[in-house]
Parts: sequence; structure tokens; C-alpha cells
Amino acid sequence: MTVSSIGELTNLAVRALVRAGACAASAEAAARMLVAADAQGLSSHGVARLSQYCTFLRNGRTHAAAVPKIVKSRGATCLIDADHGMAYEACALAVKTAINRANAFGIGCVGVTNSNHFGAAGLHLEVVGLAHRVGLAFSNSPAAMPPWNGKTALFGTNPIAAIFPRKNGDALLIDLALSEVARGKIMQAAKDDTPIPLGWAIDRDGKPTTNAKAALLGSMLPAGGAKGAMLALVVEILVCALTGAAFGFEADSFFLDEGNRPQLGQMFVVINPDAMAGDDVYGDRLETLVAAMLCDPGVRLPGARRRALAIKAESDGIDVPEVLYRQITQLADGAAHSY
Repeated sequence: MTVSSIGELTNLAVRALVRAGACAASAEAAARMLVAADAQGLSSHGVARLSQYCTFLRNGRTHAAAVPKIVKSRGATCLIDADHGMAYEACALAVKTAINRANAFGIGCVGVTNSNHFGAAGLHLEVVGLAHRVGLAFSNSPAAMPPWNGKTALFGTNPIAAIFPRKNGDALLIDLALSEVARGKIMQAAKDDTPIPLGWAIDRDGKPTTNAKAALLGSMLPAGGAKGAMLALVVEILVCALTGAAFGFEADSFFLDEGNRPQLGQMFVVINPDAMAGDDVYGDRLETLVAAMLCDPGVRLPGARRRALAIKAESDGIDVPEVLYRQITQLADGAAHSY
């Protein structure tokens, strides 16, 4: 392992993305989020994605010169076109706009179209919590899960996140994908030639499998069975039908270097508690619930572990595997052809 400070790792990521063709603003927005994911222990959405992002920028799957912009606006709602670029700058604009609309109208609902992989969903909402607003985030992704009782992947793993600020404590941050397990775990099992538990995936014929390699050729299964599949459907409709974005089955896999521009969709909803029962009532009610939860000593509030890891990373740095650190350094220095 190599220990890198947040500042150093962010700088390397920015340089790598700029060398791949991204403009400075887009590179900085993406780098901050990737490194924040690593700082919070979410390495699957951290700088390990950097090589993929750089490849997509170079081969045109991501529009390197993209400039996100508001293309439609009405009252509390708004639509932003990410211009086929990396998602982070467009999502930052969407969240900022949603907060402003919530301040003006009590609620803000902003969609993003023609977007891309947007990383760890909850990271986008941290600024919402700091503004003392309630926030929701949704995104689709390339097809990985079938409709319930189906065998062909149509829905993405479709992450959902929510943030609930508190009066005198850290916000509750809920962040989950709708698959039973992260695809990365199945990929690792295939690499190690070890079986996976039943219930994680089906093979290409729609049959439950414990063979990781067969699972990668088939489909992942939703968390919670039919209920998870229905939630994935809800997300697809919210972020695609309302924004004009591509459905999961229309977007080529992120695990392929060559393919189409994903054209994914995101949705951010921000609510001003004062527009409902009021800030004081909201704060008191939430603290009543938190106190009841913490009566059980085994309960950990959602987001607490991630926050503790981020604080530790600020002082101690981030552990990066040696091979990955060398790859990032070479991408930053313009030697990406070595990988």
C-alpha cells in the first residue's frame, strides 16, 4: 500500500483527467468526488475508476469538452443536459439549482440527462445536508438486472441516496444500490474461481447460479426480490422517462472500453423542512426517532462509519494499492499506454 494525502491524490486525479482531454473544471469536479469516495471507504467508486474514465474520454464514450447547461426550467423544476460528459459537474449544478429552488418554492426537483457514471450517490447530497435541507438522489446505470421473473437484464443497479440533516448531530446519510450485491464482488469471485451464494445472480438462461463466471454472463438479482426489482423500475422511470435519458438496456456496459455514450439520467430532489411542518418540528421529530434507534446499543446511524473514515483520511491519508498508485501516477504523467 501507498499512503497518499487527499490533496496529493486529488491532484494526481485532476492531472490524469486533464491529460485524457477533460477541461479543468470537469476534471476537478470528478477528482474531488473520486477521492472523497476513497476517503469514505468506498474504493469501488474511488480512484480505481480513473483509468476507465480516462479511457472513455480518449475514445469518445465521454465528451471531453462537455459543458452542462440548464435546458428547461419551470418553477421548482429544472432539466440539465450533461452534454455526454462526466457526470460530476452536471450533478453539482443540479444539486445547487435544487437547493435554490427549494429555498424559493419549498422544494426543488432537478433532472440530469445525457449523463454518465455519477459515483457514490450519497456524496452528491452532502452539500444539501450542510444547507439544512432534506435531499434525495437517484440514478440509473447500464443494464445489470432483469425485471422480476425475467432473465434478460434491463435495469441498472440504480442507486438511491437520501440525506436528513439533524439539529445538533451529523446528518443521516442513506446510500444503497438496488442489486443484492455489488457486481465487483461477483467479478472478484470469478477472478478467484470461487463460488457465489445463491440469490446473487442468474445465468444467461435465467437459472439461479453459484458460478461467478456464469453470473457475469447472466444478470444480477435485485435486493429484496420483487420489491427491489420494482424499486429499480421506479428509478428507471424517474430518471429516464422524465428527463429523456437512456434506459439501462440502451447503455453499453461501463466494463467495456468501446461502446456508446451512456446518456444516463439522474434526479435530485431537495426539500425545505420549513415549508412543511417547520424546521423546529422536523428537527424535534427526527431527534425523537434517532433517540429511539439508539436505545439499542447495536444500532449505528447511517453515514456514521463513512464520516469517521473521512475524518481519519484527512489526518492519516488514504491507503492506495501499489499497482493502482503506479497506474494513477502514469496516467497523470502521460504514460497511460503502459496499462
